[in-house]
Amino acid sequence: MRPLGGGGALTFADKTLACRECGGEFLFTAGEQEFYQQRGLQHEPGRCPTCRSSRRREQGDAGGGYSRGPRQMFPAVCASCGAETEVPFEPRLGRPVYCRDCFAAMNRHG
Repeated sequence: MRPLGGGGALTFADKTLACRECGGEFLFTAGEQEFYQQRGLQHEPGRCPTCRSSRRREQGDAGGGYSRGPRQMFPAVCASCGAETEVPFEPRLGRPVYCRDCFAAMNRHG
C-alpha cells in the first residue's frame, strides 16, 4: 500500500487485488487505503469483502476469533419487587439483587 505523489499530502489510487481465499479479484479503493493508513494498518487486505464476511460469520463475529459462548445465568429473587429473575453473576449473601425492570428504574432515578 503505497501512496502516490512525491511528498506532502498523501494521494491514494484504487487498485485491484487477488483474494487469497477464493482467488477472485476485488477493488481496494483509495478511501479504504486511506482508512488503513489512518489506523496504522500496514498490510493490504488479503481477502475480498465476501470472503472476509464469511470468515467473520464462521468465527462468530467475536473479533480476533475469540468466542466465550453462552453466558451462565444464576437464579435470584429481586430485592425490590420479589420477582424471580436470572442474573449474569452469582448473587452473594447479604447483597441485594434486582430484576431488569427494578434495576433500570433505580438507574433512571439516580
